[in-house]
Amino acid sequence: MMGMGSGDCPYKFNFEPETFKVGDTVSYRVPSLGEFPFAAEIKAVHTDYIEISDYGEPEKVMRATRESRPTVADADALG
Repeated sequence: MMGMGSGDCPYKFNFEPETFKVGDTVSYRVPSLGEFPFAAEIKAVHTDYIEISDYGEPEKVMRATRESRPTVADADALG
C-alpha cells in the first residue's frame, strides 16, 4: 500500500494462507466494496477459514476465507 501518503505501509502483511498464524496481519476484502483493501489481525486459524478483527473495530471478530487476500461476507463486515 505504498503511495498512499508519505512513507511505507505501516503493516507487514502475510499473503501465504498455509503460514497464517494468530497475530498475523492480512489484507482482506468485502465483496460489495470491490477490491478496496482493509487490514485485520488474525485472531484464530482453522482448517477452512480464519477469524479476524479489523484494526478499526478490534472488538468485532469476523469469519474470513483462508486465501491470500481473505474475503469477509458483506453481512459480517457491514452488519
